[in-house]
Order: sequence, then structure tokens, then C-alpha cells
Amino acid sequence: MIDRSAIAAASQRLASRPGFLRATPLAQLSGAALGVPCAQVWLKLEQLQTGGSFKARGMMNRLLANPVPESGVIIASGGNAGIATAAAARALGVRCEVFVPEVSPEAKRARLRQLGAEVMVRGAAYSEALQACLERQQATGALLTHAYDQPEVVAGAGTLAQEIEAQAGRLPDTLLVSVGGGGLIAGVAAWVDSRAHVVALEPERAPTLHSARAAGRPVDVDVGGIAADSLGARRIGDIAWQVAQQHVHASLLLTDDAIRAAQQWLWRELKLAVEPAAALGLAALQSGAYRPREGETVALILCGANCDPAGVA
Repeated sequence: MIDRSAIAAASQRLASRPGFLRATPLAQLSGAALGVPCAQVWLKLEQLQTGGSFKARGMMNRLLANPVPESGVIIASGGNAGIATAAAARALGVRCEVFVPEVSPEAKRARLRQLGAEVMVRGAAYSEALQACLERQQATGALLTHAYDQPEVVAGAGTLAQEIEAQAGRLPDTLLVSVGGGGLIAGVAAWVDSRAHVVALEPERAPTLHSARAAGRPVDVDVGGIAADSLGARRIGDIAWQVAQQHVHASLLLTDDAIRAAQQWLWRELKLAVEPAAALGLAALQSGAYRPREGETVALILCGANCDPAGVA
């Protein structure tokens, strides 16, 4: 189980590599400014993070916590975790291979190549890319970095919640967190440790945590839809499942239409270009899927910006 001490250790480890991560801004707005019934809405602008997403925290923590062999590092990723791993590998001067599924956007593949990674396109979905990646890792002995289900990766993601608390001087009442494989919500919930509400948000067409809660255990689900490239895991991670049972208060599903509307609102009204996965928090508020209490402060994590800008407007 990941806990606050593991996240604090990750924070110290990451501090040993100054210049790689950014302390991303925390915008504190009135609910009225976003057209939602909250006292305040905090926007954690993690789309400005190195590599364009929160994933940089966990991937660098994974690399710093383990010896990297001459064969380098290897990962299967819909895009963001691969980009973060490639960025961390370049910063450390090590080789990087990234296996991506066919659903991954060309914009993300291009960014991977720009970072010096070798990109392998394998399979229609993340699970197939992962299988190909594991076979390659067995042959080369490269350090495997998992997109969401390794302790170092989850602890690194948890530093985001630690940073929110440090920047604001307190936690919000509620954090709305997008879920794919669950690395982000596991890290956030582990840091919060029941001191605030943590609510999981998923697209209706990629309900990994929601389905696990209904079944009482992790189960495979079919995935698709607008956010499948970054929220396309077919099963919630084991670490996320363990943490969620203790520290995640609710799991909500959102339509693709609500997600797209929130993504476009963020660009139109705030000029924030984010990928669909980063818009779930606002979508939950604007659609009424999450109804805040009177006077409640809600934090949204804009977790990534690796998208084609032409598709945002």
C-alpha cells in the first residue's frame, strides 16, 4: 500500500534532480467564474508539467529509484506515460523504448520521437501494446516502467496532491480525479488519506474503477470513446484498487459529450488547451454528475495537454 511516507520519499528523490519537474500553478477561482455552484474551484494546471502531464512525476521517480541497465527503459503507453518516460530517460541520458497501441494519437507519437524514444506501434488497444512490451523486456532486460501500477509511479503521482496542499496551505474539501489505470487517483488519495473527499471520474466507455466497485474486484472492461488514448486501461491497477477501497469516496461516469463540452469550454473561456482526460473534472461539475455542497471548495486536476490543438477548439 502506498502511503504518505512513500510520497514524501518520492518528493525528496525528485528534488535531487532539480530542473526536471515544474511546480505547476494552482489557480484558485470562484465557482461563478466557471459557471458551477462551488464556493471555489481550484485548477491544478498540471498540463504545464514536463512532458505535458502529471506522469513525469512517477516516471522520473521510478528511474531514480532503480538502477537502469545498458538496455535502458521500456514502457507500454497510450502516450502520456511514454512521453514522461522518454523525457526522464533523456534527462538521465539512457535509452528508451515505448510501445503504443494503434489508438494513440500521431501527435503523441511524434513527441515521443522528438524526445529520442524508439516508438513501436503494436495492437489495437493498450493491453496488446503491453503484452508486446513485456515480451521485448524479457528479451532485453530493460527497466520496465508501468504506466500506472508500480509503487514508485504511484508515489510520484502523489507528489501532485502534496504540492496542492503546500501551495494552498490546506487541502480542498473535494478533489475530482480522472481515472484510467488509476495511478493518479491512487497517489492523490494516498496523500489525502481521508482528510478530504476524493471522487473518481471516468468516461462511460472506459469504466475500470466503476466496474471494479460494482463487481467487488478488478475486472476487464471494453474501452473506447473520446478519452481512450489516455484513459484506455482495460482493468484498474492493483495498487489503485487497494487505495480506492479505503480512500476514494465515490466513482462517477461521464458521457463523451460532457467531456468534449468541458474541454472546449476550457479552451474557449480560459484558453487552456487540454486533452479530454483533463476535462473530466469540469465536465462533472458542469453536467451535474457531481453536485457540490454549499460553500464547498473543489479541486480539478488538468492532468495533461498532449493533444492535437486543432481538435480542442
